[in-house]
Amino acid sequence: MRLRLIRGDLTRERADAIVNAANSSLLGGGGVDGAIHRAGGPAILAACRQLRQTTHPDGLPAGRAAVTEAGELPARWVIHTVGPVWDGTDRRAPLLRACYTESLRVAAGVGARTIAFPAISTGAYRWPMDSAARLGVEAVRSVEPALEEAVDEVRFVVVSDAAEGAFRAALDG
Repeated sequence: MRLRLIRGDLTRERADAIVNAANSSLLGGGGVDGAIHRAGGPAILAACRQLRQTTHPDGLPAGRAAVTEAGELPARWVIHTVGPVWDGTDRRAPLLRACYTESLRVAAGVGARTIAFPAISTGAYRWPMDSAARLGVEAVRSVEPALEEAVDEVRFVVVSDAAEGAFRAALDG
């Protein structure tokens, strides 16, 4: 599995799947979540509402992942994952790592060979960028061999100098 760092707009990534840093309601929000819902159009919201009516009536828990169609995005699927809120400690680090591993598991399950991630939990959820980048890269690098073989490429798509520096350091470290 090849890991890449890209500075750009996640909603414009031509990947089999892009990951949405969603909130537990799955019904849209700000940041990456809002951008994906806006760019993907109403089909994503309709698919998320279907998830809420069926498999996730209480919302999607932190560290879990679910897949929907991608609507008008250039990707085929959107994998929604809910990152943990930073509480000032690394107690919730396993949940952040799980966002990456569960998203990869879901991607492999639908046959996605390329997947693009944002910097999960680093926006409104306030996770420190350096820690989030390290945990995300470590999680991807530590997946079991079956997942590593199922996915050809993982992209970390970032929008800021801070995120680019943190993910570059994590990838080089």
